[in-house]
Amino acid sequence: MQLSSWQYPLLSRTGRISTILLLLALGMAFSPGRVTADSFVIIINANNPVAALSSQEVSDLFFKKATAWSDGTKASPVDLNETASVRESFSKRIHGKATAAVKSYWQKMIFSGREIPPPEKVSADEVVAYVKTHRGAIGYVPSGTSLGEGVKVLNLR
Repeated sequence: MQLSSWQYPLLSRTGRISTILLLLALGMAFSPGRVTADSFVIIINANNPVAALSSQEVSDLFFKKATAWSDGTKASPVDLNETASVRESFSKRIHGKATAAVKSYWQKMIFSGREIPPPEKVSADEVVAYVKTHRGAIGYVPSGTSLGEGVKVLNLR
């Protein structure tokens, strides 16, 4: 018995191509290295009087274009390690750049002798601890991270 393409579309050339494309798409959707749009919250020390900033103002603090809060306190941004998936989401949403582009910016600043990047912490808990102990600190952590006392969420406007 001969199989015809109209009876078994998965065996036709178009069907095989469609099946391969579908399997590739599913593989990419579930691959462990996939970049996801992780949600995050921006946190500041609880004693900081600021309640909200724009994305541009937050970006300026992290790029050290703004170095102090409205009350004169020195700003102390803290980043998550570049391997943290939430860092990519933060970089794209706040800076409008991929993490690699942010790292490139900091390399230029270091080599020109103008500035050094914010410290990087390995975990969200380390970022929270840093923000608790530095009055001018600003950081970000994945949504749902336990913050405890001494830290508050900064609203984006």
